[in-house]
Amino acid sequence: MKHTDIYRIIGNEALLGQEVTVCGWVRTFRDSANVAFLELADGTSFARLQVVIDKGAISFDAECTRNGAAVCVTGGIVRAYRGEGVELNAKAILLLGKCPPEYPIQKKRTTVEFLRGIPHLRLRTNIFTAVFRVRSVAAQAIHRYFHENRYYYVNTPIITASDCEGAGEMFRVTTQPWNSTAKTEEEYYKNDFFGRRAGLSVSGQLEGEVAAMAFSKIYTFGPSFRAENSNTTKHLAEFWHVEPEVAFAELPDIIKIAEDMIKYVIRAVMAECPDEMTFFDSFVEKGLKDKLTHVVESEFAVCDYSEAISLLQKADVKFEYPVDWGCDLQTEHERYLTETAFKRPVFVTNYPKAIKSFYMKQNPDGKTVAATDLLVPGIGEIIGCSEREADYEKLLSAMKERNMDIGAYKQYLDLRIFGSVPHSGFGLGFDRFVMYVTGMENIRDVTLFPRSVNNIM
Repeated sequence: MKHTDIYRIIGNEALLGQEVTVCGWVRTFRDSANVAFLELADGTSFARLQVVIDKGAISFDAECTRNGAAVCVTGGIVRAYRGEGVELNAKAILLLGKCPPEYPIQKKRTTVEFLRGIPHLRLRTNIFTAVFRVRSVAAQAIHRYFHENRYYYVNTPIITASDCEGAGEMFRVTTQPWNSTAKTEEEYYKNDFFGRRAGLSVSGQLEGEVAAMAFSKIYTFGPSFRAENSNTTKHLAEFWHVEPEVAFAELPDIIKIAEDMIKYVIRAVMAECPDEMTFFDSFVEKGLKDKLTHVVESEFAVCDYSEAISLLQKADVKFEYPVDWGCDLQTEHERYLTETAFKRPVFVTNYPKAIKSFYMKQNPDGKTVAATDLLVPGIGEIIGCSEREADYEKLLSAMKERNMDIGAYKQYLDLRIFGSVPHSGFGLGFDRFVMYVTGMENIRDVTLFPRSVNNIM
């Protein structure tokens, strides 16, 4: 169907006097004695196109005026009667798809909680149109950042036999029937598709390190899966993960890369989505644009874990979770550090090795690892980062301490034998990043079909 995308028309005075055909969905309808007004959206722009209908000049199906109906309109481009820009004077209106009165998106009940229950329709509202437009732009900016800095994009396996985090929170992948006659676990997996236990990947890091040992700088960008029984506003069972791996990079190097990437993507979103960011600033989080501008213009703080614990212990705040050296920082602690102590994003470094993953480089003190989390105001952690352990014996020792299946990691261990080098990487939870730049408070509202505990709509 030949037509002009609405984004090409909005604000384009060069089209004045020309006749165009547009297709879209009715978002609002206003009526008067002689003239009616439709606002059309086709998804190509955040702004809508106003269509003016002279009721005495043309006839049209009344179904064309229902909220949610799909229509095709031909008419002439004229200056907007009120305000700036242009509008379309209709000459013909064709109904493409009816929308019944029970269409669930109505002003009186379109809260985000209500819309969460109709994920197949919620994208048609302003707030979700804006969220997913920003998400798309941010994803493109991430690819652009790495491409411009000579990283190679690799696709790591989604089905894997190894648990990157060593925590066992993996979804099982099997072709075995639910009533398998296997008498033991060994027999069960022997007869399974891969002949061994397999699961959905929690991270592409281990395979990413393999690629980094050949290309120096690589990144992955894809889904990860965690069977973590967590029903918070920040957790999903399926989420999108950005994971660069860089050879010849130590912890300070990867910290600089993470900061540069975050700033690059925020700048891109603010430049390419001005209408959406204004909407979020007005209706979702007041002061959002100022907050993000402050982020890109600030140097991120770097704070040692021990210093962070000291700051929290001295804070004139009653935390729900007690703070002691060796504890894992909770969201309330992370927000205090970013919003009160430093008032900007913070890299907390050198965590106790007991609360971090087996692959992180062990520091000379024997108690901590060369790891960092990037904490941001309003969210807490959005990046987990570390220098990887390049010493074979130290890595093997850390794995044995955790009673890991050494045989499942032979290829990973081999990297420490054949030309091992210092190398580092990080994982950015992309969905959390979208929350941060849009001001949305629930991770279920920034992903198309959220997968979480007891939820697979």
